[in-house]
This record gives sequence, structure tokens and C-alpha cells, in this order.
Amino acid sequence: MDNVKVKLNDIEISVPIGSTILDAAKLADVSIPTLCHLNLHDLKAVNQVASCRVCMVEVEGRRNLAPACATYVSEGMSIKTHTPKVVKARRTIVELLLSDHPTDCLICEKNQKCDLQKLAADLGVRKLKYQGEMSTYEKDSSSKSIYRNLDKCILCRRCETMCNDVQTCGILSAVDRGFETVVAPAFGLPMSETMCTFCGQCVAVCPTAALTEINNIGEVWDALNDPEKYVVVQTAPAVRVALGEEFGMEPGTIVTGKMVTALRNLGFDRVFDTDFAADLTIIEEASEFVHRLQHGGTLPILTSCCPAWVKFFEHQFPDLLDIPSTCKSPHEMFGAVAKTYYAKKFNIDPKKMVVVSVMPCLAKKYEAARQELGNDGIINVDYVISTRELGLMLKEAGINFATLNDGEFDNPLGESTGAGVIFGTTGGVIEAALRTAYEWLTGETLESVDFVQLRGLDGIREATVRINDLDVKIGVAHGLGNARKLLEAIREGKAQYHAIEIMACPGGCVGGGGQPYHHGDAEIIKKRAEAIYREDKGKTRRKSHENQDVLKVYNEFLGEFYGEKAHELLHTHYTKREKI
Repeated sequence: MDNVKVKLNDIEISVPIGSTILDAAKLADVSIPTLCHLNLHDLKAVNQVASCRVCMVEVEGRRNLAPACATYVSEGMSIKTHTPKVVKARRTIVELLLSDHPTDCLICEKNQKCDLQKLAADLGVRKLKYQGEMSTYEKDSSSKSIYRNLDKCILCRRCETMCNDVQTCGILSAVDRGFETVVAPAFGLPMSETMCTFCGQCVAVCPTAALTEINNIGEVWDALNDPEKYVVVQTAPAVRVALGEEFGMEPGTIVTGKMVTALRNLGFDRVFDTDFAADLTIIEEASEFVHRLQHGGTLPILTSCCPAWVKFFEHQFPDLLDIPSTCKSPHEMFGAVAKTYYAKKFNIDPKKMVVVSVMPCLAKKYEAARQELGNDGIINVDYVISTRELGLMLKEAGINFATLNDGEFDNPLGESTGAGVIFGTTGGVIEAALRTAYEWLTGETLESVDFVQLRGLDGIREATVRINDLDVKIGVAHGLGNARKLLEAIREGKAQYHAIEIMACPGGCVGGGGQPYHHGDAEIIKKRAEAIYREDKGKTRRKSHENQDVLKVYNEFLGEFYGEKAHELLHTHYTKREKI
């Protein structure tokens, strides 16, 4: 690639043609503050509206300051990034933003994690210089997953880029003009009445608290403090490779044991592993796949573990509702088994049992409220808290996380295999299913269980696996925009697969909307994924059908795989939803 030479703070550097000043500064390790800018290279999406003007710099020969994020370099350009004029302009811009922003930082959901707050502190803003009318909007807590407080919106439009360009849901866009401008759904609809999938990727990139998760910490504390309740908790695979970040640990640090001990210290009666239910899910999903293959069923089969993806196809592809697996997601399967098999085995009234899920995903909050996922009028999962919310609870309880000893999950719903662990990253569910389906179809032991061709962060991946005399074609997509491309190709007959895995969030669950904020840094997601595979490799058993506790549930309670009792408790149906 051809380069151009520019001067950055009087130092000559060479940068690729087509670079912005901000790109050049990063190459030279020069920090320029930003608010609205978001460059998701791996997702091929850039938020480059230059709306906040915080990244202004001086360019020799220009009268006005230039936004570094949207100004491209040219040969011989001379740039100054931190002159008194630049710093004063940045401070003025932040002061103007604060003049129309609430000052409730102490009780704000994003306190100490707010980009605007940090920038104001860095620039030495200590008082509100400009006074005047402030925008006020009705708060939106209509959904079970996402809370909208537009009083805190700075019109950076990061959420719009993520919703429209990456996820292709088209829920959020700028409406009205001037002082009335706001980023919101069409017609001012509350989020619960839109086609929002509640994936939470808008929350993940919002620099302030304009978008946050619905907070369920209070309900969980109430349950833990109620002596009449038997409160159990389950933790998703992606949580254990990200929770440590809330306590200053490196991304990808595996904290499974410390997490178990911490949850016990919070007062949960039992601490279980969603990975157990992931193995259970594979038994059912692999059974369904084999059944479709052998009996001429509808193909491809689509994995159905991701609730945001489920809601997406209910709105966007209702004509394809017969191809997803009917399996509930792992945490819902866990809740169903906990409130039936486990409750009966240990003589616990299921009406007094409270199941709490710790998830990397905000859509799980919405999913837990879907009525069709309950059994006999009892919902499977009572409360869902995100990885971030668990971090807050541990800090609130004063638990010194880094010093905790490693604990072990409780049994009999705590044993898991490596196949259950890899549910946490893109490609993991279908790889886990193949480990089991291969052995069932061939009757042979699968010696090499690593289907590495299914791994990685490419948006859409394909692989062919030879099973007996059949070339089984697999598709993998992460991010709803990629899912749309894959499904449209299937609908138009341009692509044919036997099985497809789709995850709504970039990177899969490790990049979920409820994980510690990664600020668009794909390296953090990669490190979490690598940790998932390390934990898988460290397991004695790496195939779901080798999980002895899962097999015991079938022997003692469920009966045969993919049988009548399993369908009653572990399977669901889908609903055609309005396309607005």
C-alpha cells in the first residue's frame, strides 16, 4: 500500500494513503480524545459522523480546526494535536455537552465507566460554564432488557451505527431537528413495541448512560434475603472469561473457581453451571439434527440458543420458522430441569425456588419473560443479571475477588464437558453438536474433537465435515447483519447447508451486550474466545454425550433422548412477529 509523509507534532511519519488524522495519530502512539468515533475494523463498520467535535486538531494552512476522525491525511500535511487553541476548543465542546447533560454522576449506571465523565476530568472541567434550557425526555423501561434515558444522549450515534450497519435491525436513528434532535425508534415507539432483538450491542457502545441494561440486582438481593426462598444461580460459559475484567484482570483471564466462591459468599443456596445445560442442549439438538438427516426433515437446522437471534428471525424471516431447532436455550433448559428434576430429587417446592442466571447477554432478560418457555405456569428462570451486574454485586458486598480461593460447582447440575464451555464463542455450539452427531452417525469414536475450521472471527464461515458417505456442509455467522446475508442466500437458493449456527453478538457470547465494556476493541473479544478454548482443552471429557450427570437426568427423569418428556420440558415453538 502506498504511503504519504505527514508531520505530527513536528515529527515526520509515514502512513497509508486513505488514513485519517486519527489513524495516523494511533500509528504514532499519539492520543487524541474521541466520543462519537467508533472503528470496528473486524465488523467493517465505522461511526464517522464527526458529531461531537472533541477530536479537533490544527492543520497548518487551514483557518479552522479539523475533526481528526473525519479528515484524511495528504502528502506534506502538518498537524498539531495539543496546542492551546485545540485544548481550549475541546474543553469548550465538553462544557457545551455538559450544559445539556444531567449531573447525577454519583448515582448514574455508568459512573466511572462513562466516556464523557472521563473526558471532562481529563480536560479539567470543574464547573458548568454554560447555563440554559436542558432537554428532557420520557424514560423508556418498557422492555425487560434495555433502559433508555435520552436526557443523557450526546447524539454520538454510535448506537445507530451498531443497530443499522452491524446488526441491520434499523431500530435507532436520528429524528427531529435542532434542539429537538434525538436518536430513537421511529414514531417515538417504546423499545418493547419495535423489532428490537435486545442484543444489547447499542448498550455496549454507548459512551454515556443513555442506554443501559434493565437492572435486576435489587430483585436478586431481595430473593437472597428471603428465608422462604431457595435461591440457585447458574453461570454462562462466557462469564468466566470476562468477569475478571471488572476487577482489573487481563481480558481472557479464566476466573471460574473464584466466581463460584464469590457466588457462594453472596448467599446463593447452590451454585450451578450453565455448561451442564449446554451439554443437555447438545444431546437434544444433535438428536434433532440426526433425526432430520435420517427422516428427511427440514434442513438446514439452525441453532436456537441465542434469544436475540430468535427474535430477529421471528420478525425478519417468518417464512423460515420451520428450520430453527426447537431446543430451548441452555439457561432455560437448566431452569426447567432445576424446577422439576432437581426440586423433586431434593424435596424442594418449585414455587419457592428462585433461579438466577448470570449471563453475558441482555436478550436473556427478555427471553426469561417469554411465557411459552415456562412449564405448568412456572417460569424456568426468575431473574437474569449480566456479567457487569454480577461485578457490581460483588463490589457492593465488599468481596475481594482477586484473593478468593477456587471453588467447585455444586452437583448434580454442575458437571460439564468441554463441549459445553465452547458455547461461549462463535462457532462453538455447532462444533459441540458435531462432536456428538459424528459419533452417533458413524458409531465410531471421534479422536480429534477440534473442528478448527469452524473457529475464528470472520463474519461468515463455512466448513465441510465428512460423516460416513455424506459431506455435511456447515455455516457459521455472528452479528445479525451477517445472519441476514446467510439467510437471504438460503431463501434465494444461492447457498445450501445441513446445519447453521448464528449468534447475534460479534464474537458470540464473549462479545455479548452484558459483558464488561470493550469499547470496540476486537482484541479483547479474541482473548476471551481464546480462553474459552483453553478451558475446553483442559476438560477430561470434551463431548456432551459423555456428561454422566446429564445422562443420569435422562435415566432418572427425562427418559429417551429427544423423547416425549424432553419435548415437554426442553423444547419450544416460535411466533411470527410483525415487521414494522
